[in-house]
Amino acid sequence: MTLRLHDTAARTVREFQPVTPGRASVYLCGATVQGTPHLGHLRSAVSFDILVRWLEACGYQVTYCRNVTDIDDKILRVAAAEDIPWWALAERNLRAFTDAYDALGCRPPDVQPRATGHIPEMIELIERLIAGGHAYQAGGDVYFDVRTDPEYGELSGQRLAEMRPAEETDAESALKRDPHDFVLWKGAKPGEPSWRTPWGPGRPGWHLECSAMSTHYLGSTFDIHGGGIDLIFPHHENERAQSTTAGDRFARYWVHHGLVVLSGRKVSKSEGRALAAADALSQVRPQELRYYLGQAHYRSPLDYSQEALEEAVAAYQRIERFVSRAQHAVSSREAGQPDPRGAPAAALPISFAAAMDDDLAVPAALAAVHATVHDGNYALSTGDTESIATCLTQTRAMLTVLGLDPLDPVWQTGDPGGRLHSVVDALVELVLRERETARARGDYASADSIRDTLEDTGVAVDDTTEGPRWELRR
Repeated sequence: MTLRLHDTAARTVREFQPVTPGRASVYLCGATVQGTPHLGHLRSAVSFDILVRWLEACGYQVTYCRNVTDIDDKILRVAAAEDIPWWALAERNLRAFTDAYDALGCRPPDVQPRATGHIPEMIELIERLIAGGHAYQAGGDVYFDVRTDPEYGELSGQRLAEMRPAEETDAESALKRDPHDFVLWKGAKPGEPSWRTPWGPGRPGWHLECSAMSTHYLGSTFDIHGGGIDLIFPHHENERAQSTTAGDRFARYWVHHGLVVLSGRKVSKSEGRALAAADALSQVRPQELRYYLGQAHYRSPLDYSQEALEEAVAAYQRIERFVSRAQHAVSSREAGQPDPRGAPAAALPISFAAAMDDDLAVPAALAAVHATVHDGNYALSTGDTESIATCLTQTRAMLTVLGLDPLDPVWQTGDPGGRLHSVVDALVELVLRERETARARGDYASADSIRDTLEDTGVAVDDTTEGPRWELRR
């Protein structure tokens, strides 16, 4: 199979055929940093991290661009309420986003442009639109004339007459030719940041920012434009309109992920229903939260509940226990094990690769992971070292694509170089030898007491055919 992705514009699943063979360009609408990240932001990051990882596993050279909106009405309002400079608020929150992405093991984008760093590109795009008769100046503002785009509404599947008008103030309404026209450039207002342009000082509109940044880094035609389904209209519809009428072919595939919901309603700051990333990360380990956020199909809504989070934690820990035991079982082999990171698609189980090629069907891909873990656990019970090694390599290769390999150094941040684990391992092994000595002489009371003491300190002991094994209880 070849990779097939659901294209929002086509309303169907299409075979992925990149602009340039062997290369893939991906643009993701990133954070508007008026606040700290919540679970919705993290799901977006994880969903597209999995897409990028799979593209790379399939052999594509990926250019991944994820923008930062660091100037916006919301940012200005929050900064004014906190009585701090708008740029200080944006920088503070951007650091919180970066920390959350890093905690979840997300691959950093190749470029992370900020809106305020690309004003010249935005001015040039507006000039092209005005010259083509698709934009007009009114007062200190510049607006896009939606009626000059015969394809306006095709991305979201709407007719212009049925659309809700763009959000506006009374003053803006009086300046527009049509209530559906949207702002490209906002004239300067007292106390707000502004940049000089041929139309007077002001700042960019939200939709304009992404069109200018995506094409600047990925070219006038690029492969994948992504974001949440809540961005399809008006944001992505407007991006598409202003870019294509300016002469750019723009994105070939529009990929949108479902939202995180709570009791069926969108999780967002604006609705007062946001679960902060920091709160979620305080409840479970980052890799467990990543498993939870990535386990559903990316286009499906993810209904948050404590029970669902706990189920995801338990499922990930079953995988983790197998990897730990299997790694210990094969670690004494002279040949060692190949590093599964970056394994090509051909080296992965067929069922896993087929699932990922089928519009990133992660639930089916995880089923392949758990099936391999089941086979691996059976091999552990029978002492079949060859099968253990095969299952371990396959499991880690699949988990690498999903960003969930328990042995990835990204999850070992609390123990640089593994020194602490080595010390604890030596101490626990010493205690376990005392336990085995007590069992050998028939002193089962002492042996049980030693095991109970280890359990009380958080060390789980598993008696296997190869002798006792231990791990920290999670």
